[in-house]
This record gives sequence, structure tokens and C-alpha cells, in this order.
Amino acid sequence: MSTNRGLVAHHFEDIEQQRDVEAFGMWMFLATEILIFGAVFTAYTVYRLRYAADFEAASSKLNVLIGSINTIVLLTSSLTMVLAVHATRAGRPKMLMICLLLTIFFGLTFFGFKAVEYYEDYEEALVPGLRFDPGEWAERSPPANAGHVQLMLVFYYIMTGLHAVHMIVGIGLLTWLVYRARRGTLTPARYMAVEVVGLYWHFVDIVWIFLLPLLYLAGTHRASDLHF
Repeated sequence: MSTNRGLVAHHFEDIEQQRDVEAFGMWMFLATEILIFGAVFTAYTVYRLRYAADFEAASSKLNVLIGSINTIVLLTSSLTMVLAVHATRAGRPKMLMICLLLTIFFGLTFFGFKAVEYYEDYEEALVPGLRFDPGEWAERSPPANAGHVQLMLVFYYIMTGLHAVHMIVGIGLLTWLVYRARRGTLTPARYMAVEVVGLYWHFVDIVWIFLLPLLYLAGTHRASDLHF
């Protein structure tokens, strides 16, 4: 008790209560995030069921290979984040620093692949309001409704863009942890900062796991559409 007394804020009885409240606070925040993403996912699903063929046609133009690679990248980043939490609890500062930097690296790698994908989307005229050719979809066999295709693409950019914003926040939080690790303020007694950031990072990764099938795998003929 005396060892942890200096770590406990005045409004908590002990360190365990403080840690429980910190974890609970992050879970409550993530619950509000689920409401946000849930609303967008629900709206997408309603239109996806209503205009199934047109949404599938639009999905068939997305780069499923990059989407899959980014899934592997994010899952790997979740592993390094778990190891960062373990390193903090075990009192291994060098391992902690390496794991945090690797997690940031994988996050930036995700953005690198996403930038390539967005560039390809632009080159292939898949950006409603900026570069989009309605005539191309009318000439398809079977033809697709250009308006519905654009609706699917708007959902694609909203959902992946919203996810990207959360990734940027996550990388910012990880950078803050690196700063704290350099100062030596992340110790076995002070590990909750790493743990709550880890919860946030895992949530962002889970969101992407939902985005992959919803957006990239909605098309019916995927094998011939794998391209980089």
C-alpha cells in the first residue's frame, strides 16, 4: 500500500481502484465509438441489401489485395501492442520501446498502402465528385446504376476515412507513450497508460476487420480482380 500511495490520486482509495476506473473509462469511450461506427455500418448494410448488384459491382473494383495486406499489418501491430503492455508490466523498458516503435511503424505502413490504394482509386475514376465516369458503368455487362455505385463509393471513403482518423489518433497516442518511455515514467507500477492505449488500438484494428468483408469482399467475382 505504501509503495503505491504516491501513484494514487487523492480521490481514489487505492491503486487497484484507480486502475479499474481508468480501464472502465476507456471501455465507456469505446462504447461511444461503437455507436458511431455501428450507425455507419447499419446505414451501409441497409443500402447494400437494397442495391446488392450495384454495390457488388463497385466492390469488385476495390483492391482486395491491399485490403488484405493491411489487415495482416494491423493484426501484427496488435501483437506488438500486446507485447508492449507485457514489457511495461515486466519492467523491460528496452522491449517496451521496441514494441511501441514497431506498432507505430506498422500503423504508418498501413497508411502507405492506403495512400497507394487511394491513388489507384483516383486513376481508375472511382472518386465520386472528383473523378468518376458514369458511362463506364452503363456499358458493363450487366450494367450497373452509376448513382448506386457512387453511393457505395461514398460509404467506402466515409468508412475508411473515419477509420484513418482513428488510426492517426492512435499513432499520436503511441508517440506520447514513446515520449513517456524515454523519460522512464512507464513502469510496472505505472502501466495503465500503455494498457488503455492498447485497448484503443485493438478497437481500431477490429473495426478494420469488419471493413474488409463489408467493403472489399462484397463483390461476387474476386479472383480475377486481385491487382496491386
